[in-house]
Amino acid sequence: ALGGGHGLAASLRALRRVTDDVTAVVAVSDDGGSSGRLRREFDVVPPGDLRMALAALCGDDSRGRTWSRVVQHRFSGAGELAGHSVGNLLITALWEETGDIVTGLDWVGALLGAHGRVLPVATVPLHVVADVAGLHPEDPSIVERVEGQVQVATTGGDVLALHVEPADAQACPEALSAIAAAQAIVLGP
Repeated sequence: ALGGGHGLAASLRALRRVTDDVTAVVAVSDDGGSSGRLRREFDVVPPGDLRMALAALCGDDSRGRTWSRVVQHRFSGAGELAGHSVGNLLITALWEETGDIVTGLDWVGALLGAHGRVLPVATVPLHVVADVAGLHPEDPSIVERVEGQVQVATTGGDVLALHVEPADAQACPEALSAIAAAQAIVLGP
């Protein structure tokens, strides 16, 4: 299953009821919220969409529902942890401990009893870049470069083209292997 965010999570919740042989290949371009903060501070791929996929693959029993809620839990308050989710911190910690993105995700999946596997689409953070027209009221034909997933998603102009940087980013080898071996490929909305 390919995608990111809430759409992929909804697809995974449905797919895990059909089979335990599910692999999520997840976008790594988020730059907002807790994911953006961890991405900037630790120079890691943003963990949020990966976390949501892992939570969606938790079981329907009491243990699975509890772990799903725990990894999705966000700290409140006004301190440095405010807005961070437990799962984002756990994933980032396991990346530091194992030194490997895929190994860290596999460990989190095992801890949660996930019904399937979660992999990043790439092992480096990706940046969404858009060419946008209509941002200048005096000359709407001017095309500007808008950078970052949050900024692109909330731009007031017309998106003419989208790019991902770095353009030569390598796909996660395990994700490519999973796609090659797949019996079906599902695109998350």
